[in-house]
Amino acid sequence: MRRPDWAPETIDIERPSAARMYDYYLGGSHNFAVDRAAAQAMISVVPESPLIAQANRAFLRRAVRFLVEAGVRQFLDIGSGIPTVGNVHEIAQGLAPESTVVYVDIDPVAVAHSRQILRGNHQAAAVQEDIRRPGRILDHPDVLKLIDFNQPVALMVVGVMHFVPDEDGPAELLDTLRAPLVPGSYLVLSAASGEGRPEQERSDAAEIYRRAGTPLAQRGRAAIAGFFDGYDLVEPGVVWVPEWRPDSPGSGEGAEGAIYIGGVGRLR
Repeated sequence: MRRPDWAPETIDIERPSAARMYDYYLGGSHNFAVDRAAAQAMISVVPESPLIAQANRAFLRRAVRFLVEAGVRQFLDIGSGIPTVGNVHEIAQGLAPESTVVYVDIDPVAVAHSRQILRGNHQAAAVQEDIRRPGRILDHPDVLKLIDFNQPVALMVVGVMHFVPDEDGPAELLDTLRAPLVPGSYLVLSAASGEGRPEQERSDAAEIYRRAGTPLAQRGRAAIAGFFDGYDLVEPGVVWVPEWRPDSPGSGEGAEGAIYIGGVGRLR
């Protein structure tokens, strides 16, 4: 297929990307035929996949609003994906223009498109890096330029940890990212869970993402809650994402099929 103008020369447009599949679920346009095919395969296994992705993105937006109201003005969004309407900088800077945001993603399309959107925004940046190299994230010049670790920071790890297998030490990675944060900082985290889903569905979904080069680690609620060790959970705790402070009463009902489990924690 012909390479679009927005696709960096360094990427393989014949191999699906989890970030671009997610973009497709959200109705975005920065994906290729191979991504759409993989996403459609996932939809054939879990028909509500687009709604699940939208629920996770809505959780991120509600969490950012909460954090701004709590006084946080710095956001480090790791695994940020391809920007869509209602991204972190739009919400945070819309409510508090002085807010600074750094997006971090491993996918070059996500980073290239983020930089295009952020052109002229001197309080936001996009960095291409891997959560499995947390030291490189924390030491990156763009991170150090915009994030003052002497002040509270919102560490956003939304929809990422299910791509970090146990052998990569996910808890240790989060510990490293937490190390420079001062008390009053926050962790916002969600992850896809296999909890309550049929075994065949879990197996089929895992195979689709394995073929895409991003194997799934489908953890239960207890394991996801463990990522908040060292933080005091904000009510209602670690829940299905539609249940986390829904915008209207009752809008979080029937959330058991949401797949994503998440929460917000405040660093002690």
